Amino acid sequence: MSHDGIGPRAVLRSVAFLTAGMLTVPALAGCGSEDPAGEPLAGADVAAADRSDIADGGTLRWAVDTVPDTLNTFQADADTTTARIAEAVLPSMYRTDGRGRAVRNADYLASADVVDTEPKQVVVYRLAQQAVWSDGREIGAADFAAQWRALSGKDTAYWTARNAGYDRIEKVERGRNDLEVKVTFSRPYADWKSLFSPLYPKEVMGAPDSFNDGARKKLKVTAGPFTVGKVGTKEDEVVLTRNPRWWGRAARLQKIVLRAVPHDKRVSALSDGTLDLAEIDPEAARRITVAALPQDGNTPLMGPEADRSAADALHSWAVANGSDEDAADEEISAREKLRKKAEKYARQQKALGGFEVRKSLEPAYTQLALNGAEGPLSDERVRRAVARALDREDLAGAVLKPLGLPAEPVGSHLALSGQAAYSDSSGALGKPDAKEARALLSDAGWVPGGPVKEEKDSKKDEGEEAAGSEADTEDTKDSGGSEDSGDGDDGTYVVGEDDGRNHGTGDGKAPHDSGTGQLKQGGAPAGAYAPKGTAAPARADTAPVAKDGKALVLRFVLPSGPGSKTLETVAGRIAEMLEKIGIRADISKVDNDSYFKDHIASGDFDLALYSWPATAFPATDARPVYSKPVPAADGSLNVEQNWTRVGTDQVDQLFDQAVATLDDSERRDLIRKADSRIWAAAGSIPLYQRPQLVAARKNLANAGAFGFATPVYEDMGFLKKSAQGPEGSPGAENSDSGS
Repeated sequence: MSHDGIGPRAVLRSVAFLTAGMLTVPALAGCGSEDPAGEPLAGADVAAADRSDIADGGTLRWAVDTVPDTLNTFQADADTTTARIAEAVLPSMYRTDGRGRAVRNADYLASADVVDTEPKQVVVYRLAQQAVWSDGREIGAADFAAQWRALSGKDTAYWTARNAGYDRIEKVERGRNDLEVKVTFSRPYADWKSLFSPLYPKEVMGAPDSFNDGARKKLKVTAGPFTVGKVGTKEDEVVLTRNPRWWGRAARLQKIVLRAVPHDKRVSALSDGTLDLAEIDPEAARRITVAALPQDGNTPLMGPEADRSAADALHSWAVANGSDEDAADEEISAREKLRKKAEKYARQQKALGGFEVRKSLEPAYTQLALNGAEGPLSDERVRRAVARALDREDLAGAVLKPLGLPAEPVGSHLALSGQAAYSDSSGALGKPDAKEARALLSDAGWVPGGPVKEEKDSKKDEGEEAAGSEADTEDTKDSGGSEDSGDGDDGTYVVGEDDGRNHGTGDGKAPHDSGTGQLKQGGAPAGAYAPKGTAAPARADTAPVAKDGKALVLRFVLPSGPGSKTLETVAGRIAEMLEKIGIRADISKVDNDSYFKDHIASGDFDLALYSWPATAFPATDARPVYSKPVPAADGSLNVEQNWTRVGTDQVDQLFDQAVATLDDSERRDLIRKADSRIWAAAGSIPLYQRPQLVAARKNLANAGAFGFATPVYEDMGFLKKSAQGPEGSPGAENSDSGS
C-alpha cells in the first residue's frame, strides 16, 4: 500500500478502517445549512443492486495488500487486511453509514443505552436474540467480559496494541437475562460506542496465550456472514467461506478470496482474469476507462502482421543502405520485443473492457507534516509561514480534478465533511498569503538576500538527489559561473568582491540556489555601487531567506515505489510554493518499506506527506496523534503517534474534556475547538481527502468504492444474467468461478 494510504494510525486502533467503519456517534436530527458538518463530498460507488437480482453462489476475488500476520485486530502488527477479515467474520455493535456516522448493527444489537450517569456511567447492551457464534454458543456477557479484561491494560501478559476506552471500564456483568450485558465505567466515557467492535469470542480473549498466538493464523469461532476458511501464506490469499450458522440475510457469494497482489501488478491480474475487484492507482484507472470506451472503427490497423511487415521492411532497408546485417538484426530484435509488448498491451486492454472504475473519496485525508522537534520548524512562526504559503485548493485540484472528484481542501484534522464533528477550522491559521508568510519568516529572523556561509552538503556527497540541483547546476554554467574552486572562501557573496565566481546576469532576477545548500547571488545591475561587504541586492518577494549565515532549506521526505506518483506531484507543487517565499524544499526519496519506521516515526524529516483516517471517535482516536509529547522515564520523548512532535497543553485538555462529555453537542464543540488549536500550532496541514479508485467487474454488485460506508459483505455478488441488460456483461462467467 502506498504511504499516501492510511498512514500509521491504520495499525493503531486495531486498524482504523475497521474501527472507523464500526464505531458511531448519534445521528443528528437532520443537517441543514446551519450545520457546519455539511454533506460528504462524494458518496459510495458500489453498483448498488437489489439482492433479488444477484445470483446465488460464486467467488469474489478481491485484491489486498497483504496476507496478514495476525487475525487479531487488537495486536500491533494487525493491518488493513486484518480489518477487512474481521468485518466479514466477527460481530460489531455499530457500522458506519454513507455520512461517516455510525448506526446500530441490528444483526447483533437490539439496543444499547446509557441507563445511569451517577454515581457511575452504566451502559446496557441488549443483544439480538438469534446472535450466535459459529459453534452454536450464544454471544453474551462472557465474551464482553473477556475482551474487557484482555484490553484493559491491567494484565501485561496480553500483547495489546492499545487499551483506549477499555481502561475506563470498572466491570462487565450479565444483565437481567442472557441477552443483556451491563457495563459500568469507572470514569465517564463519551466514546463508549467504540467498544466491542469487533467482538472476539472468549476462546480468543480469555487467556494471554490464546490472545497472543491463538488468533494469528486462524479463527476457530466466528459470527458473521462469512467464516475464515484458510489463511494461505504460500498462496498469498485468505479464503472466506459462507457461514452456515449465519442468522442474518444469507450471503449471496459462496466464497471471498482475498488475494495479496502488489499495486503495480493489479492491471495484469485483472486482465488475466485472476481478480474481480481491486483498488488501483490513477494510471490504471485511465487504462480501464479507455478500455471501456466504444471503438469507432477509425483506429489504424495494428497487430502481429503489421509489425512483422514493418520489421521485414526495416531489415531490407538496412541491408540495402550498407548497414551491418548484425546491427539490422539487433534492430529487428528490438522491434520484435516492442511488438510483443504491444500485443500484450492490446490483449490486456481487450480484457479490461470487462471492468469499470468505481470512484469515491476515502474516509482519510493526506496532510503535510512539519517536524517541530528541532531545526527551523521548531519555531512556530516558520511553521505558520510554510502553512500560509500553501495554496491548498490548488493542491487538492491537482490530485482530484483529473479524476472527476470534488476538489475541496480538508478543513479539519479530526473529521471529514459529512461527519458529525466536522467544521472547517482552517481560519485559525489564516488564508494563503505569501506576503504574510514572508513577514512571519522575517519576524523569526529569516531575511531575504542575506549572506550565506558555504557548507559542504553531505547528503549530496552520499549520492542523494536534491530537487532542482541538476537544473541549478546548468544555470550556473550558462551564466558563466564555475563550480566551487575550493579556495577556502566561505562562499558568501558580497558586492565588490568579484573573484570570477560572481557573474551577474544583469536581469534583476532573484538569486538562485545552487542545489548545494548555499545561495549564490546574482550580481548587481550595471551602474550599481555598494561598499565592500554589503549583501547582494535581491527581489525581496522571491529571494531565498537566510539566518546566521544559513539558507532556509527543508528536507522533504517522500516514499519511493509504486503509488508514489501522486505524492511526487503534490510535493513538487509545494516546493514551488515555498520557493516563492524564499524557502527551498530539498526533496529526498527514501525506500518505501522504511518510510514510516526509519523516517517518519524516528523524526528524520522536516516535511513529509502521509495520510490519516477520520474516525467517528476523534476524542479517543485522534488524541495520540495530536497530544503533546512528554519525556519518558528513560529520558526519551514519548510522542505516541504525534510524528510532528507539535502539541499543546490546551489541545490535550480539550481532548480530555471531550472524551468525558456525554452530551453530543457539547462534545462536538470541544472537538472543534481542539481542531482550531491544532491548526494554529501548524504542525500538520490537511490538504485533500484521498481518492478511492476501484476496478470492478461490470457484473459485480454492491462492491467497489465504499467511501464512508462499512461494506455489507452478505449483499455482494454477481448479477443474474437477466439483470445485466440486453447484452449482458463481459466477464459474467466469473460469477460462477471458483478460487
